[in-house]
Amino acid sequence: MNHRTKAEYFIRGITQGFVEAAEVIAWADEVIVAAAKTEDWMIEISTCGPDERMKVLSQLNTIKGDVDQAALAELLKQKGL
Repeated sequence: MNHRTKAEYFIRGITQGFVEAAEVIAWADEVIVAAAKTEDWMIEISTCGPDERMKVLSQLNTIKGDVDQAALAELLKQKGL
């Protein structure tokens, strides 16, 4: 799954209340470890605190790419949405 699709899932999750910022921060940490080259958004999210929900949300919106609608729908379905 691409980063933009996962970001869209997290954006919806934070705004609808089924994802906490800490989950997104942990994901960013994993992305940094796996990435051949880090991007600014990865570091910005990774260095956020769990109470910085709006900062995390803002950084998620900077992730470039296209949303894989089928993969996003599957993630949301797993949450019962």
